[in-house]
Amino acid sequence: MVIRSFVRLNHKIRVPEVRLNDVDGKPLGIMTTRDALRMAVERGLDLVEISPNAKPPVCRLMDYGKFRYEQSRKDRDQRKRQHQNAVKEIKFRPNVGDHDYETKVNHLRKFLEKGHKVKISLTFRGRENAHRELGFAVVERVLEDCKDISNIDMAPKRVGRMVVAMLSPLSKKK
Repeated sequence: MVIRSFVRLNHKIRVPEVRLNDVDGKPLGIMTTRDALRMAVERGLDLVEISPNAKPPVCRLMDYGKFRYEQSRKDRDQRKRQHQNAVKEIKFRPNVGDHDYETKVNHLRKFLEKGHKVKISLTFRGRENAHRELGFAVVERVLEDCKDISNIDMAPKRVGRMVVAMLSPLSKKK
């Protein structure tokens, strides 16, 4: 059951008669609003308007404070379970050393194993722009080293003074 953000309850309900439902949802029939409110007070509950546009409006007996608390708990739990899929970035240079290359590829592989997408960027500076093929070779080498655990979302392409590629983890559904 979804309750709108603005809900009329108890004395705010200003119609002469309502269709009343019990706590567990069983219909109690059509009765005057005053009688329905009296019944709610006797049981220590609230009279909550569920469907204001119906003829007559539908109301329900419930502990509204408890309902709102449980709703907030459900919302909080849903937000906890939502998975934020971040895009991680690994930056390379055209003249990267072997050890630095291996370290960066290992980090990249860990990101992919955790389920993150990875952006590979390689920046050219100064005279490195004259040898763009070296940069593309480094990015192609990275893609080749990670092809067993990743899909290529975006092939290497030149963007200004950079070469950019995107990898995503292989789907685990098989």
